[in-house]
Amino acid sequence: MTELSENNLLELRNNVLSVQKSIGQKVIGAERIVRFMFIALMSENHVLLEGVPGLAKTMLASEFSKHLGMEFKRIQFTPDMLPSDVTGSIVFNLETRKMEFRQGPIFANVLLADEINRTPPKVHSALLEAMEEKQVSVGGNSQKVPEPFLVIATQNPIEQEGTFPLAEALMDRFLFRYILTYPTRQEEMEILRSTSTYSEPPGSILGPELVMRLREEVSEVYASEEIMNYIVDITRKTREHDMVYIGASPRTTAKFLKAAKANALINGRNYVIPEDVIYICTEILNHRIIMKPEAMIENGADVISSVRKIIRRIVSEVEPPQ
Repeated sequence: MTELSENNLLELRNNVLSVQKSIGQKVIGAERIVRFMFIALMSENHVLLEGVPGLAKTMLASEFSKHLGMEFKRIQFTPDMLPSDVTGSIVFNLETRKMEFRQGPIFANVLLADEINRTPPKVHSALLEAMEEKQVSVGGNSQKVPEPFLVIATQNPIEQEGTFPLAEALMDRFLFRYILTYPTRQEEMEILRSTSTYSEPPGSILGPELVMRLREEVSEVYASEEIMNYIVDITRKTREHDMVYIGASPRTTAKFLKAAKANALINGRNYVIPEDVIYICTEILNHRIIMKPEAMIENGADVISSVRKIIRRIVSEVEPPQ
């Protein structure tokens, strides 16, 4: 793999900024979320979006796939779903008189798993196999999902009746958990203005082939020994903190480094600096930390704020490389 030239790095950064700006015109305030979706896509990982209904999570995923020129499919998860509703099933073809595999909606480049916590664990398992192994098993045979493959899952933090909380194993497969909040007053005014204006359909800016090439380039980004020590120290600190019951796993450390490299590439660099690591800390750690009960007593009932406070404290206690 040849090293990316300065012109190629600049072109990549401009393309990402162009996608962020274009999507931001349709989904007001989405620029930062799009950055994290790019990092997950380039590092062969997935994203979990969490927020109340009406924050344009579905529209965001759809617009992202359109701008990349990739196939997009959406699954609305419900309690009565079966794994075959996601993966597909073996059916009898009356014309050929043979059994054949009919693909399910999981066979797409970008899959929106809407309200993922409303479907049973059996369906979670089918999704987990595709996310981790890039394949699904149906009728004793394995079927590869398309590449690149990105799962953007959503979950509603309210109305927990009749839901199936995600197992820790599945939560850990998501590189980021991005918490969406209500827009500011100014952003909400922009939303109203944008609904009355016509916008041109987006053109493909990257495309599946370039995304696959960028995934290869991520591994070529240089990370010094000091940067790797910095990532390891932050991860280990989550296990040693007095308010944390269970911290991030060693698998997180590997994902952390790859995500930092992808962030550096998007920033137009072929080397990682401490700011690349700090930028992604909260979103990569907030669903990998289980707090002790006393942490909730000390910080109040707001779980998200408590976790963010602990992550900020952990990062501040680890000395970044100079």
